[in-house]
Amino acid sequence: MRKTKLGLRTSDGKSGAAAIKPPNADERWGEAFIDYLRSECHLSTNTVMAYGRDIKRFFGWVGKRDVPSLSVQELSDFVGFLGELRLAPASIARAIVAVKMFYRYLQLEGVIVDNKVELLGSQKLWQRIPEVLSPKQVDRFLRAPKKIEIYHWRDRALLEMLYATGCRASELSNLRLRDLHLEERYCKCHGKGNKQRMAPIGDAAIEAVTQYLQRQRPRLAAMNISEADWLFLSRGGRRMRREAVWELVKKYALIAGIPASISPHTMRHSFATHLLAGGADLRQVQEMLGHASIATTQIYTHVDQSRLKKVHQQFHPRA
Repeated sequence: MRKTKLGLRTSDGKSGAAAIKPPNADERWGEAFIDYLRSECHLSTNTVMAYGRDIKRFFGWVGKRDVPSLSVQELSDFVGFLGELRLAPASIARAIVAVKMFYRYLQLEGVIVDNKVELLGSQKLWQRIPEVLSPKQVDRFLRAPKKIEIYHWRDRALLEMLYATGCRASELSNLRLRDLHLEERYCKCHGKGNKQRMAPIGDAAIEAVTQYLQRQRPRLAAMNISEADWLFLSRGGRRMRREAVWELVKKYALIAGIPASISPHTMRHSFATHLLAGGADLRQVQEMLGHASIATTQIYTHVDQSRLKKVHQQFHPRA
């Protein structure tokens, strides 16, 4: 007999989980799984939190049934349940991945032997064209913070950095002063999986950040010395949460008359699309966005139809 990290005993290479499952075992498995993702898989905090929500939803659907004993048909019913919740295709696909990773973890720990979840098909995703702002809309949006706003220096710098670097909201929230290199015109971003990349910064963003550093940030930093090394600070001197970045984007979109559906990721999409429209190489854009696969970056070639027309006219013999 062997005792797993989860404190459950197995024997003869067969899972005894169904017979010996203690009260609240699912919760214990879930907590251990999240700790495994965080400590051994080295996933980002946001990814761990998302998988945690997915597994919690899975346990809620399972109810009193035994997790290791679920059949392939029952697991397929879970996918149908996610569809009934009207979740986005990407959210359903992520939930399936989370459940698959969870069962692999149980197999690794010896709780199960045969991993039936591997027979579960993956959610097919339709590739959706991301929402992108035009250059004129971006200009209006970046000019939206006015001096009547108490924190307009900070807000202007934050919006400029979103568009200048293509950073995600979480990456911008996690920027520290030491990550900022204005003289060298770049910042160091900490992306998914704690991967680091260098993001160039242009003149407009450098000017906006410099004004914020000189005119407003010292007062904010004095509010909370213990968190003074973060670049963007809240009114209480704490690190700005990514949720606060979303709120600011929504606020200034409304002021600028921009569609309310935009988010910080819309600025990231616009950043990539406008670079390609200006003639940037796809591999260069991939590197600036921090995409692991160029296939993720290729969606932006479908967004910028003007660029495709220009390429066609330039290279097609009968254009």
